[in-house]
Amino acid sequence: MQFHGEAIKPWQIWTRRPLWLKTLIGMLLGVGLGVGIEEQALQLKPIGVLFVNTIQMLMVPLIFCSVIAGLTSLLKGKALDRIGIKAICLYFCSTAIAICIGLMMGWLLEPGVGADMGPYLRPGAMLESPSLANVLGNLVPSNPVQAMVDGKILQVIVFAVALAVALNACGRRGRPAILFFTSLAEGMFKLTQMVMALAPYGVCALMAWMTSKYGLELLLPLLKVIGAVYLGCLLHVLGVYSTLLLLLARLNPLHYFKSIVDAQAVAFTSSSSNNTLPITLACAEQRLGVSPTITAKVLPIGATINMDGTALYQGVTALFVAQAFGVDLHMVDYLTIISIATLASIGTAGTPGTGLMLLTLTLTAVGLPLEGVALIAGIDRILDMARTTVNVSGDILVSVLIARSENELDLTTYHDASAGEDIEFPLR
Repeated sequence: MQFHGEAIKPWQIWTRRPLWLKTLIGMLLGVGLGVGIEEQALQLKPIGVLFVNTIQMLMVPLIFCSVIAGLTSLLKGKALDRIGIKAICLYFCSTAIAICIGLMMGWLLEPGVGADMGPYLRPGAMLESPSLANVLGNLVPSNPVQAMVDGKILQVIVFAVALAVALNACGRRGRPAILFFTSLAEGMFKLTQMVMALAPYGVCALMAWMTSKYGLELLLPLLKVIGAVYLGCLLHVLGVYSTLLLLLARLNPLHYFKSIVDAQAVAFTSSSSNNTLPITLACAEQRLGVSPTITAKVLPIGATINMDGTALYQGVTALFVAQAFGVDLHMVDYLTIISIATLASIGTAGTPGTGLMLLTLTLTAVGLPLEGVALIAGIDRILDMARTTVNVSGDILVSVLIARSENELDLTTYHDASAGEDIEFPLR
């Protein structure tokens, strides 16, 4: 058999497929097994549980090391000047707004209603929601090691942020520790890739078990999840970004949207903010008139920490899982989801599949079953395309807003409808 002119062995046809496609095939195969051989499919549950446990094993060390590595990288040297601070503040604010829109979409459209996979008793669930004072008091762990053992993700992130700031303040004496955590973060990312390579098999086993137990009805709400995420993304880009351009920069949003179409197209097809960065730079500088001084500082930060689309996705999918398993979320849970999606963006990478790993983190933080990840995994690529498009659109928006505030925006270029029409975009 030939593959791009190269003779390959039959089993290499499977190994050379992209992970998202293999995961989708695994999901569909699992559904087929659950419908075709119900009794035998129930026996596949231990394989799925093993996959879920493996993901849980990664969560605490992955987020702890990656947040330290990501934040110290942002803080080191002169990278965090006035422009950098503006960029981080704007990115965090837009991410918080995005997660709120995602939660609103999940609350209004109720994508998980009808899946009937509950009821599910959350570990350590309380009869009454804790007060806001108790929540704020519990943000700082009395014992950070115990917080890691107990999987209290928000406390772990708070400690990681504090430690990153302290290590950066130590100057040269803190460099060995920073290098250690950076190296460990790279190791955790590699281990995560290895574990996610098993996703097609874990998802297949989980879907076979869940389909045999709950029936095909659990698949129908997935269409509502896709609709809710895409509707939320459109609302965020067309509504929030247009409002920010009008209010903060007093600029016409129409030319902004026309000028970023190419970057959005690459982001949609590649599902990677990092791979889209060369096109993002070209659109911002040559079509919108943003100074290279601004883009050189703002856009790389955005590709690293700006997760508007991913945060919105977290809100919709977290509520989907809660509704599917019959779990009532309290206000504290919503605040936890907002905090996790915003703070964890520091350490996540702008590569395909990041959102799925972040979803497991969110579900763990609010005590929701990770079996819900199997449902989302099959359609994750479809959702990833939309959320990456939002992320890249937000990167360019923030560069325009900061350039406008710093008098580094060429208004002639911005308002020129023909600007940048002859750009030959760099390929990656």
